[in-house]
Amino acid sequence: MTIGEMMKKKKEYGFSCDYIASGSGVPVSTVRKIFSGVTPTPRQSTLEALRNFFEKLCIEDHDKKEPGKDMFNYYDKSAIEDEEDINYVCEDETPYWPTNGTGALKIEPYNNKTIADYLALPEGVRVELIDGVFYDMAAPTSYHQRIGYLIEHDLDDYIDSNNGECVPFNAPVDVQLDCDDKTMVQPDVLVVCDRKKITGPRIVGAPDFIVEVMSESNWYHDTQRKLWKYKNAGVREYWIVMPRQMKIRVYYFEKSDIPKEYTFNDEVPVGIWGGKCKVDFKKIYKKISFMMES
Repeated sequence: MTIGEMMKKKKEYGFSCDYIASGSGVPVSTVRKIFSGVTPTPRQSTLEALRNFFEKLCIEDHDKKEPGKDMFNYYDKSAIEDEEDINYVCEDETPYWPTNGTGALKIEPYNNKTIADYLALPEGVRVELIDGVFYDMAAPTSYHQRIGYLIEHDLDDYIDSNNGECVPFNAPVDVQLDCDDKTMVQPDVLVVCDRKKITGPRIVGAPDFIVEVMSESNWYHDTQRKLWKYKNAGVREYWIVMPRQMKIRVYYFEKSDIPKEYTFNDEVPVGIWGGKCKVDFKKIYKKISFMMES
């Protein structure tokens, strides 16, 4: 089994780097480097250990449909051998959610659909259409909505103060991501700098900047499926806000596919504007913390 084949199985089964490390005996920092492409040719002994894991444990867990409890564990900084290895987090690493919060993995998709089918849905039905497949969308929590609004407000203030041409939006707004009839998404927050993409009914084409606020029901959707969909469509920058972990994962695709991570104590710079605009998550948390406690 090649590294490429292992990468495909990792995505197929949703395994985290921590889970692979615990099952194969390979240090987690090494696993991260291999699956992020930093170490494309590992030692033979390392390669054999990973092969054994994927050929035995991976298939066994998938067939039983009873993945280990560490399968979705979010990486822990203390588990990384070297401080510099923080930069090599696997691109599709997913955070921990309880077993009753992984509904995004159990969605029964509605296949071979088009934008015409999407527009014909009954009012109030919340789905996204991705590559001809419908995916259910759970109603957002109060703090989920508030976080999105506050981020969009900061972006709008920056654009106004600089007489910018970019236009920010928050959900719900339809985005015809690929300019075809197979994909329509509703990001939590987005910024469009090419005003020709803004039509009356929807955005047509990839926004420059997207934020998704993650919840129990959409973690897989945001960290896996939509991550690569946004990148391949031409989105320049993508943030995944993780309220329960109090973290923000920032992908600035124009520079790297490897994300940077921030906390709710940080001012997070917006890459598409050279970092001149910063979103203060410490202020945001002060405004929404009481909602998360209830």
